[in-house]
Amino acid sequence: MFKRLLRLLGKLFGLLLLVSALAVLALRWVDPPGSLLMLERALEAREAGRSLTLQRQWRDWDELPDDLKMAVIAAEDQRFAEHWGFDVSAIAAAVKHNAQGGSLRGASTLSQQLAKNLFLWSGRSWPRKALEAWFTLLLEVLLPKQRILELYLNTVEWGDGVFGADAAARYHFGSQAPYLSAEQSSLLAAILPNPRQRSAAAPSAGTRQRAQWIRRQVRQLGGSHYLNQLERPTLNWRAYLPSWATDWR
Repeated sequence: MFKRLLRLLGKLFGLLLLVSALAVLALRWVDPPGSLLMLERALEAREAGRSLTLQRQWRDWDELPDDLKMAVIAAEDQRFAEHWGFDVSAIAAAVKHNAQGGSLRGASTLSQQLAKNLFLWSGRSWPRKALEAWFTLLLEVLLPKQRILELYLNTVEWGDGVFGADAAARYHFGSQAPYLSAEQSSLLAAILPNPRQRSAAAPSAGTRQRAQWIRRQVRQLGGSHYLNQLERPTLNWRAYLPSWATDWR
């Protein structure tokens, strides 16, 4: 009975892995209607006895301004074009910073944030982090970088019930995503650490200072030319194999 139970659990685990991989693969062609974070926010509002209208309007890659793409990359993940989901150097720096005490610093890449927003719940726990790592790996292996960024910009939270770039443009500036200026884009990126507490429409001095820093970082990254790097080469799996596995002919 114990062996049967183990086999059953193993099959169930394998099925869950397959289903999750197919769900991520489908995102190459299918725009998700929502996210787990949107559902979580709706449930939070309901439990608090308040009404919340979720705002979201999908925008394709070509409709999203390069200024916004670059502002988010500069603010959240400057090695986005280089890594495969995890920025090891940023993680090491964050661990060192947090060990010294003071305010906690995160090191989540855009891919990790997308995995959490789309498929998981908020909070800090080892099971959630393990699932986040799995979904991050799937996103990076199965989707192009451009698609990952497109999904991120249409999913990220930019205010109370405000999700995605187009809803953010309407909510903060009374505009639409394709018409966001470089300054507006940097202000939106500047509030991402705490979008429900900060405002891009009426930014504080700290938010304006961060937005200015983001614009400087965008210029240092090469502006929209950086986006050409998102056409990445195929992952060289041989580099991860032991020498005895690659030496045979």
